Amino acid sequence: MFLTLSQVALGGAVGASLRYLTNLGAMRLIGPGFPLGTMVVNILGSFLMGVLVVVLARKGGNALAPLLMTGVLGGFTTFSAFSLDALTLWERGQTALAVAYVAGSVILSLAAIGGGLLLARSLT
Repeated sequence: MFLTLSQVALGGAVGASLRYLTNLGAMRLIGPGFPLGTMVVNILGSFLMGVLVVVLARKGGNALAPLLMTGVLGGFTTFSAFSLDALTLWERGQTALAVAYVAGSVILSLAAIGGGLLLARSLT
């Protein structure tokens, strides 16, 4: 358990650092008007999650999943895990559940961040 947790922590540090550098680079490239860095990490993280799911399963590398998938990609973007979950539901033929998951996650997350902003602003 400690080894797995260490892999997740190390991968998370790497992923979060990569996300920071990507956001910084995008900000310098196009300025602060559009969240290009976030968009890039979400799309790239989702793509890499798809690649890793297949490669690790086929090569017997699932022992690296905590480091690479949960750690690096989880630190880089949690959107990759969300994308995998949604696609898994879709591929299982649970189309309505996949759509509900995507819509619910996006709408409720936006509502939650709005609620958090309102609460924090009202307390300060």
